Amino acid sequence: MSTRTIVRGGLVITAADEIHADVLIEGGRIAALAAHDSDAAAGWTADTVIDATGKYVIPGGVDAHTHMELPFGGTFASDTFETGTRAAAWGGTTTIVDFAVQSVGESLRAGLDAWHAKADAQCAIDYAFHMIVSDVTDHSLKEMDILVEEGVTSFKLFMAYPGVFYSDDGKILRAMQRASGNGGLIMMHAENGIAIDVLVQQALAAGKTDPRYHGEVRHALLEAEATHRAIQLARVAGAPLYVVHVSAEQAVAELAAARDMGLPVFGETCPQYLFLSTDNLAEPDFEGAKYVCSTPLRPVEHQAALWRGLRTNDLQVVSTDHCPFCFVGQKELGRGDFSRIPNGLPGVENRMDLLHQAVVDGRISRRRWIEIACATPARMFGLYPRKGTLAPGADADVVIYDPHAEQVVSAETHHMNVDYSAYEGKRITGRVETVLSRGVPVIDDRTYVGRAGHGQYTPRGICSYVD
Repeated sequence: MSTRTIVRGGLVITAADEIHADVLIEGGRIAALAAHDSDAAAGWTADTVIDATGKYVIPGGVDAHTHMELPFGGTFASDTFETGTRAAAWGGTTTIVDFAVQSVGESLRAGLDAWHAKADAQCAIDYAFHMIVSDVTDHSLKEMDILVEEGVTSFKLFMAYPGVFYSDDGKILRAMQRASGNGGLIMMHAENGIAIDVLVQQALAAGKTDPRYHGEVRHALLEAEATHRAIQLARVAGAPLYVVHVSAEQAVAELAAARDMGLPVFGETCPQYLFLSTDNLAEPDFEGAKYVCSTPLRPVEHQAALWRGLRTNDLQVVSTDHCPFCFVGQKELGRGDFSRIPNGLPGVENRMDLLHQAVVDGRISRRRWIEIACATPARMFGLYPRKGTLAPGADADVVIYDPHAEQVVSAETHHMNVDYSAYEGKRITGRVETVLSRGVPVIDDRTYVGRAGHGQYTPRGICSYVD
């Protein structure tokens, strides 16, 4: 039996529209939208009616950059697919795209299979995978074609982390050439890792071991240089390019210049770069280790350029790069040597709320909030219009959002499996009230009613922005 749900009385917000409308859900999909006082809405019947009066009704968030259970620096990201997707749901995100990892010497298939094994029957919300390509060979290039056909349509390469994920320019070029032919999208971690390693060793030799030096050695110019180089390689290959976790004003300028030329170049930033800074990295008593991630946090003046980039569409997506490590026992691995601090921050639960705060503060509009957090990531990674919007035929991934509720972000109340919050004590206006995933309640009036295994693996199409 197909169940029917009506969401009544709310302000429906998508990237394109704001309308006072009721939403009819049937069989896990959006069946219809109609104005509150219309004859059409009055004639609907349903098993369940959700009152959204005075609330926003928005698409579930699409977080296109997470790392659940990622092995890094001798440890693992502390969120499992179960805990991480539950926390995502609490924060109004109903789809994540995580990164399967190819190990050097192994096939892409082996890496993808390993990540399917981690996630299978564990997720509270729907999920998909990108593929990290650590070893560009004739075999892995051929595998890229197969993965695109199977719905893994994006491939991440690293200009950073020599000896771990790093690919040289020749390997990057070959992967880009392959993507230009098979419809895949190359995602790039753009930092000059070879130069950074020199600066790391020089800093440690000089006794500069505190977390704040992590930001100093990963110089903004080395992000900008790598971004420029990635763009030029993509031009040579005739391939589109998506630059992840853009943090620096100079890197934004490189993206803007490329886009002004009409190139298919895209940029993502993350809440940590919009709301945190090197002031956090410099916190005393090793507290700065909580904020070690790469690209690193920048001086606060970089934030204005990132917000401007989001308004001008030189940056299109806000993802979290959620990669949590507990302060006790994990971040502490780097006491006395900042280069040993596991790189990553928790944030999958905070993104939608932080961006709503940006709406409250007048930095972005309500529709832009939905665009950068839901619609564009879905379009960018081949999930639209099934995800990222509220329209007939779309999955009923629906969030009832109270724009007036106030909250204080804290590790004491969050649901991520990590012992600190990067935004501890921050006051936010706006809060998720109810979350539906494919029409099924996951959060019901601030109570978790979801389950591991509800979330389905979702194969993806190719990027909507590429011919």
